[in-house]
Amino acid sequence: MDSKAMYKLTYGLFVLTSAFDGTDSGCIINTAGQVTSDPNRISITVNNGNFTRELVQNSGKFNISVLSEQADFEIFRHFGFQSGRTTDKFAGYAACRRSENGLYYITAGTNGYLSASVEQSIDLGSHTMFLASVEDMEVLSDAASATYAYYQSSIKPKPAAPSGSGKTAWRCRICGYTYEGEELPADFICPLCKHPASDFEKVTI
Repeated sequence: MDSKAMYKLTYGLFVLTSAFDGTDSGCIINTAGQVTSDPNRISITVNNGNFTRELVQNSGKFNISVLSEQADFEIFRHFGFQSGRTTDKFAGYAACRRSENGLYYITAGTNGYLSASVEQSIDLGSHTMFLASVEDMEVLSDAASATYAYYQSSIKPKPAAPSGSGKTAWRCRICGYTYEGEELPADFICPLCKHPASDFEKVTI
């Protein structure tokens, strides 16, 4: 079985933001979509390890900022490679505004946002799916939406050229983090983007 076939599925990319008890945070997700048009509902799926998921669960509301092809890698690093448990991601961050629901949305590298209220949550084991009603939305630019494939080909920095050492390593397909060693532990979690060992590929450096 070739697990790389999963990467042929089409995904958008989004910054999910929420807040609870005076704390704001946000994270990168790639699973958001409309499920009904009347009433207008969307679903999102968020890793249970993400602090933003806790805020959505507790507050019952969230914003989705749709990333465009004008987004740079910094927005992925800022919202995807550090935890809201230890970092205030909005401290000094200027490329955002608050929508009518009081939550932040991202204004740079995005082409629109949606504000939603949770109607139902489903525990899927590693992730939680939230079904939500759309309460507000706005188009921010005409730039094309960034897909996961576009992120891989045009936004994510290219890996450094092999050093010629001939060492075996494992490289994260999501963010490019490299783990040196003949074997990657089955329970290894990328320290940057928090993806599991299944998202690493064996390389020679």
